[in-house]
Amino acid sequence: MTLVNKVAIVTGSSRGIGRAIAERLGRDGASVVVNYAGNADKAQEVVQAIESSGGKAIAVQADISDLGQVRQLFDAAEAHFGNLHILINNAGTFLMKPVIDTTLAELDKVITLNVRGVFLALQEAARRIGDGGRIVNLSSNTTIRSDPNTSIYAASKAAVEQLTRVLAKELGARKSLLMRLLQVQQKPIWFQTWQERWHPK
Repeated sequence: MTLVNKVAIVTGSSRGIGRAIAERLGRDGASVVVNYAGNADKAQEVVQAIESSGGKAIAVQADISDLGQVRQLFDAAEAHFGNLHILINNAGTFLMKPVIDTTLAELDKVITLNVRGVFLALQEAARRIGDGGRIVNLSSNTTIRSDPNTSIYAASKAAVEQLTRVLAKELGARKSLLMRLLQVQQKPIWFQTWQERWHPK
């Protein structure tokens, strides 16, 4: 597949799955916007990796749960590379805790990033990406596994799945913007956020 002359934003792509996606898009020819929340050095490493393989990339800091910062992220992408073609909604946070022990602050943190953040990014993408574009939202098999201690995370990803399905129908009636839902299998993929939470270096 060639993505030459295509522009892609990958949210939360300074590490883990997001980084792998960003680097693959770069190898396939896309100009990549590496979004990160706080670790500028890690984001720059991704940019350098993409550039070293012959691709184009910039790093842009933005909290995707903040509407103003989301719009600035998209503005930066268009200002640097031109029209946007692809959004990969990857940014998210994980919580592994029993329902009875989960605090409201923890609930709010997960829902704010995993649902509000995804909503804001896909809404902005739907307004800016033209015909033939792509929006990919990442989900998780926790939505069907119902593993203990994953209720809040699973609920947030179930919301993402419904946003994807409904918006796909809404956009389908308006223009040929393709929505995709990628459900990540969590057993073979050991998330970096898990590693840092349970096995900090």
